[in-house]
Amino acid sequence: MNNSPIVKTLVWPDEAATAAFATQLAAALTRANLNACIALHGDLGAGKTTFVRHLLHALGVEGRIKSPTYAVVEPYTVNAGDVWHFDFYRFSDPREWEDAGFRDIFASTGLKLCEWPQNAAGVMPTPDLELDIQVDDAEQRQVRISALTPRGQELLA
Repeated sequence: MNNSPIVKTLVWPDEAATAAFATQLAAALTRANLNACIALHGDLGAGKTTFVRHLLHALGVEGRIKSPTYAVVEPYTVNAGDVWHFDFYRFSDPREWEDAGFRDIFASTGLKLCEWPQNAAGVMPTPDLELDIQVDDAEQRQVRISALTPRGQELLA
């Protein structure tokens, strides 16, 4: 099998486009029993949390979805299974990975959505999908999606 990542580039001209992609991805994730890890890269304000909120709503989470910046992780349960939203922005100590039980979460079935994954490099497993979101001069989101595993390739197809 070809081990090089499959890469797609998209433009989200507005939040409605972000929501539309999130809805499509939610359908693919539901078919995959929510068993995936998605890493989200981008500067502050690029739209990582906005994308996660749209994805969680598309998966059936109701109500306000808060950013886990201080808690590091927010768990959710939807009809299709368990979802964990991680924000590693303030994460710096690899020992915290063990102490917080993240190894067990990542070994379990469910969807792991990871903002600022570079801050957990060396402890976080290879994600299935990597989204790199950049804001261009027209305030559109330029999105580069890389499928890094066979599961990621299925989700991107």
